[in-house]
Amino acid sequence: MAITATAPRTASSILGAYVALTKPRIIELLLVTTVPTMVVAANGVPSGWLVLWTLIGGTLAAGGANTFNMVIDRDIDALMERTKNRPLVTGAVTPRAATIFAISLELAAFVILASLVNFLSAWLALAATGFYVIIYTIWLKRRSSQNIVIGGAAGAVPVLIGWSAVTNSLSWTPVLLFAIIFIWTPPHFWALAVRYRDDYEAAHVPMLPVVASLRKTTLEILVYTVVLWALSMLVGPVAGLGWIYGLSALIFGGLFTWYAAKLWMLARVDRADVARAMRLFHYSITYLTALFVFMAVDVLVRHH
Repeated sequence: MAITATAPRTASSILGAYVALTKPRIIELLLVTTVPTMVVAANGVPSGWLVLWTLIGGTLAAGGANTFNMVIDRDIDALMERTKNRPLVTGAVTPRAATIFAISLELAAFVILASLVNFLSAWLALAATGFYVIIYTIWLKRRSSQNIVIGGAAGAVPVLIGWSAVTNSLSWTPVLLFAIIFIWTPPHFWALAVRYRDDYEAAHVPMLPVVASLRKTTLEILVYTVVLWALSMLVGPVAGLGWIYGLSALIFGGLFTWYAAKLWMLARVDRADVARAMRLFHYSITYLTALFVFMAVDVLVRHH
């Protein structure tokens, strides 16, 4: 499919196109996990300036990584209904301009984190970008049905950045938080991929719903969700959290598992339910947000 060369004509449309390159909705979710992690690391309220610079640096780094992703995937984005209006497909931004923009964001992120937070956070952000661009986008996405499983590690790095921003070190707690997001990513994304299976098939991207039956896909979703629930319950004792977090993890994890189990049971009797898959997808976002918010609430209430 040819890429339409229709450049934007106003400053606002140009700005909007560059913002779209960064995938702001994905960045929002990354930031939602970063701030509560910093609260847990500080065992209270961290410095406001530290939080601000960490979020700015993290936003720029993630935005740069997402822009690189759009540059590399512009050919398959043009084949998919869900992505056919992205700036590089419509011609709103050229590949060269987008690449320069991505490099600039990464440089700015590294400078901000290294100078105003610490070098560990800066290098972690750079490593996450490298992993997302090279390992996921270039290597795995078009070659393996395990693409999102392994590639999801990049999206889990912000909790390591948040923790290291406060402590300038890492420990078992941030590693466990990393594992939670790592395990959360496949059921979250596979639920969306069920909805857009035809898109991925048209673009020859081997997402699990494309290369496996709905029964197998939903079973994988359920297995990952159960493991996620178990991992979330480990955070309390490892991080020294109390009953507020523990009860929240139990309830929200149970609901996540219930949604996944219902989707699997329908698939077992060949009743494909895309709407239910999308409910699972939307709930997965609520789940991750709630889990980390209540994590921070637990710390703040106990140290009030």
